Amino acid sequence: MSNLGTLDLEFLYLGIKKNGTFNEKDIEESELKRLGVGRTLDELASLKERNLILMNNDGTFTITDTAKNIFWDHQVPLRIKILRILDIRAFPLEKISTYLNEDEKMVFEEIERLRKEQLIMMSPLRTDAGLEKMYEILDAGIAELENPHKNIQHKNKNELIDELILQIKELSISDEQKNTILDKITQIKEQSK
Repeated sequence: MSNLGTLDLEFLYLGIKKNGTFNEKDIEESELKRLGVGRTLDELASLKERNLILMNNDGTFTITDTAKNIFWDHQVPLRIKILRILDIRAFPLEKISTYLNEDEKMVFEEIERLRKEQLIMMSPLRTDAGLEKMYEILDAGIAELENPHKNIQHKNKNELIDELILQIKELSISDEQKNTILDKITQIKEQSK
């Protein structure tokens, strides 16, 4: 993921905000207008070259599935998406949740888990508005990105089931739905003994 930069993320996010397709006017109306014509064209060419956007006949740009899968695929765990964002550069919580189109509370909870696992760290940054919490990836987080399945292989089935139970308990669904899911998982756990 380290071949993606902040501008790549900003352009891709613009496309995601615009339902996968954006045009010159969308760029002009966004914060990306600060780049000027030359840098904008360079960035668009770079994204196209890396198969992250496609140029349509009508002059619009479409985000490719390859690009969508990096940050916005629902099959990719939130922890991996957060690590990918932070692999680009340090961001505050608000920016991370905005770029990922995820609930800020969910992102914060996952960030706290990542901090406890020492994959990311929080650094205070003094700004005009006061102190801002910036999150950045650590070497262990980069290693996790390079081999995301490594940690799963070292855990036994019961540990994975216990983690899953904890995550289900934190979901924002009815208690009845939670209990139904938890009962099924408990049955699986009992059968695997």
